[in-house]
Amino acid sequence: MKKAIVLSLALTLALGMTGCAKTENAPAAESSVETVSEASSEAAEETTTEAAEETSTAAAEEASKSEGVLNYEEYMAAELDSEVVVETYVQAKQSWWEDKATVYTQDQDGAYFVYNMACSEEDYEKLVPGTKIKVTGYKSEWSGEVEITDATFEIVEGDTYLAPVKDVTAMLGTDELIDYQNQYVAFKGMTVEAAGQDESGNDVAYLYNWDGSGTDGDDLYFSVSLNGETYSFVVESYLCDNTTDVYAAVKNLQIGDVIDMEGYLYWYEGVNPHIISVTAAK
Repeated sequence: MKKAIVLSLALTLALGMTGCAKTENAPAAESSVETVSEASSEAAEETTTEAAEETSTAAAEEASKSEGVLNYEEYMAAELDSEVVVETYVQAKQSWWEDKATVYTQDQDGAYFVYNMACSEEDYEKLVPGTKIKVTGYKSEWSGEVEITDATFEIVEGDTYLAPVKDVTAMLGTDELIDYQNQYVAFKGMTVEAAGQDESGNDVAYLYNWDGSGTDGDDLYFSVSLNGETYSFVVESYLCDNTTDVYAAVKNLQIGDVIDMEGYLYWYEGVNPHIISVTAAK
């Protein structure tokens, strides 16, 4: 009888404890579901917010362009000799002569070489690096170099932009390189080769003009190699004259030197960068 009573009490106690356990665990389960639900909701809100911000930014960039202005993709798709209008940023000035200016420009998507643009000497002084300009001219090509010619411009007040340098060393010898035409680029770890010979028949590291016909103050041509291929680079004297550090650096090159360079990815019958910096390879 006692065993029966004890057993009965034990069963009653066990059932009571089981009920408590379920009651105590239930709120925890609900809390977990609520936490997951809240986290999912927050993640969804963040994703929606980020997407909205990206859309808003893209829309703002498009809205910032004046009516009729081409973006870089549209500019590249335009037919040669057609009129084009772009908004871009001055990166460097090559020259001014008789109210004509030649400038290197670039935006966040690509670069535009503007050749002999109508420009007063007074306005030329205003074209400091970073200045935004609206250029109207004609898309042209000369020996592979795509450029804007017969252009006029106006300065656009507001934001400025200086392009970061793009390392294109690995793209040398590939079809991909031309996609960066006229951009501010870097070449690293290239070896100086003989550019030609002097009057005594000795190999030299550079030439005045492409054929050695020039004198100090003219363009400096030099050759550099990578992976068995040799390329001709130039210090354009209108851009960097014989008083600049880069002009002096090239004149001090020795065949076999390994160097890093920066410049603008100009094209003439193939890649022919206008170099603005030469240093020993790091």
